[in-house]
Amino acid sequence: MVTPFRGDGSIDEQALVQLVQWQISSGIHWLVACGTTAETPTLNDEEWLRVLRIVTETADGRVPVWAGCTDNSTRRAEERTRLASQIPGITAILTASPYYNKPTQQGQFQHFSAVASATQLPVVLYTVPSRTGTNLKPAAVLRLIDSAPNIAGIKESSGNLAQVGELATRAPRSFQIFSGDDVIALGTVSVGVAGVVSVASNEIPREMSSMMQAAISNDWPTA
Repeated sequence: MVTPFRGDGSIDEQALVQLVQWQISSGIHWLVACGTTAETPTLNDEEWLRVLRIVTETADGRVPVWAGCTDNSTRRAEERTRLASQIPGITAILTASPYYNKPTQQGQFQHFSAVASATQLPVVLYTVPSRTGTNLKPAAVLRLIDSAPNIAGIKESSGNLAQVGELATRAPRSFQIFSGDDVIALGTVSVGVAGVVSVASNEIPREMSSMMQAAISNDWPTA
């Protein structure tokens, strides 16, 4: 979800409530609050928490709500994860590879392991090399699945269908892969993703939800 702002740079709370209501009534299956599409790099800590609370209170249990808890400092990512986990209605943590730092595969393993240890909620990993400068490869993901039982899925934005397919083939069935790229969302369904964390859904939620539901149901003409 985007975070609506007023002209003075403050959060437009009424617009945020309306956006949540519209998304749910349009048939989306879950909400992601405070991902990077929400412009979290521009939110201070109080605003970040306020957005999470508005989204969860408005959703009121009708759909799951994931909290974005990304930071290039492992300690801050842990702190945000602990704070988000205490908010009623948050059902999972979404966290990306540390940006700018370009950690190795082992460095990412240590980072994500620490974040997963900071919560009992399901953790959804997020690899987006175009934004962070580093890719989380399937071998590291599989190690994380084995070492942290609450690592439950990944938002895959590598743009590499072969990588997505490898992970879908090798990961346990309980581990869910979500496309993070609207442009190739349909293509990733063909290699085993469970859905899409969509930016376009902010504008066209009903269409995106219907398209993905059709594809996952193997109704490709409709999709």
